[in-house]
Amino acid sequence: MSDEAYRLTSPDGSEMELPVRKGTLGPDVIDVARLYREQRVFTYDPGFVSTGSCESDITYIDGEQGILMYRGYPVEQLAEHSSFIEVSYLLLHGELPTGAQLEAFDNTIRMHTMLNEGMLSFFKGFRYDAHPMAMLSAVVGSMSAYYHDEMDASNPEHRDIFSHRILAKLPTIAAAAYKLNIGQPFIYPRNDLNFTENLLHMLFAVPAEPYEIDPVAAEALDLLFILHADHEQNCSTSTVRMAGSSGANPYSAIAAGISALWGPAHGGANEAVLNMLEEIGDVSQIGKFVEKAKDKNDPFRLMGFGHRVYKNFDPRATIIREMCYRVLQKLDRKDTPLFDLAQELEQVALKDEYFIEKNLYPNVDFYSGIIYKALGIPTSMFTVMFALGRAVGWTAHWREMISDSKTKIARPRQLYTGPAGRDYVLVDKR
Repeated sequence: MSDEAYRLTSPDGSEMELPVRKGTLGPDVIDVARLYREQRVFTYDPGFVSTGSCESDITYIDGEQGILMYRGYPVEQLAEHSSFIEVSYLLLHGELPTGAQLEAFDNTIRMHTMLNEGMLSFFKGFRYDAHPMAMLSAVVGSMSAYYHDEMDASNPEHRDIFSHRILAKLPTIAAAAYKLNIGQPFIYPRNDLNFTENLLHMLFAVPAEPYEIDPVAAEALDLLFILHADHEQNCSTSTVRMAGSSGANPYSAIAAGISALWGPAHGGANEAVLNMLEEIGDVSQIGKFVEKAKDKNDPFRLMGFGHRVYKNFDPRATIIREMCYRVLQKLDRKDTPLFDLAQELEQVALKDEYFIEKNLYPNVDFYSGIIYKALGIPTSMFTVMFALGRAVGWTAHWREMISDSKTKIARPRQLYTGPAGRDYVLVDKR
């Protein structure tokens, strides 16, 4: 807390000083906790776009400068030098691990990837065409029925067990959902494979023949998971915190986050980019569609450009663009024309005054869908892949929230605009 204060004058002329809190980086925040008690007014901020809902030391974003850092480390450095498992340790524990700590953590995750057989039977109750996100949310929520002996949030050991368990088992759940959709048998995880290799194995291996894992595919997924691992107080992360603030078991809180991510305005943007590129169809049509995007009366929008937070380049987009090129070149997939179209659209949009003026730069979703498509992952699984990366961020925020002595059950207030008061009328007199 600083000595600075924000002076507020109420309509009746009385004044009060609200303390100003300063973080390590970023805007100051005005502490309005006393506002209702002393002035009988609430703040009004639809969507919480100007509200700091908590104090956190996990992730920092500067949307104006295009900066994203996990625990103080620039995401560019982590993407170049680290792995998703190491980044997961960093997010969960606050510091980069030593070699011994990383080896132990990686081994713990590898050894806990199998699901209780009863959970696999649970999948057989879903329709064959159930959406993978529906299954992911339901099965994660059901984990509290299988692992209820270690859900005491006040116990640090139980928090660690939960954190390791959700990170280890989520890829197995995701792969099982995919296999159900395509009518193939479930594939068990292998302890000799790393996180992304194991995921590829469970997604694409079949009992009838050996499956060879492409190292570039595994590297691409690892990079995508790093870049999706956390993004501050977004909709799904805030949902996990809000659900967890009630004391709900952590599996329920993560399941709530998965449901929030499923919304097309949150986790479905990369699928929308692919749909848009397929609608454009050819490089020769880009100019026409750019003009449509600028027309306020036309519903068409350029998907994958602009961001709620970033008003500059999304730092993740440049990294993903380079990986997208590597994947398409190595795998020699037929999706190269789609990538060429995306590259040309990016160049045209970046030179257009309309997009420059509105700071509409490519975001992380612009190329990620093309990578998933090139790897053979269907669009129905795109948001599931997002969840696999983001789950460690959700877990880190849940751990931080549950360990904070200042945490209260989330309870936003409202501006009521309904009837001022009415008397009940018996039904025969209405």
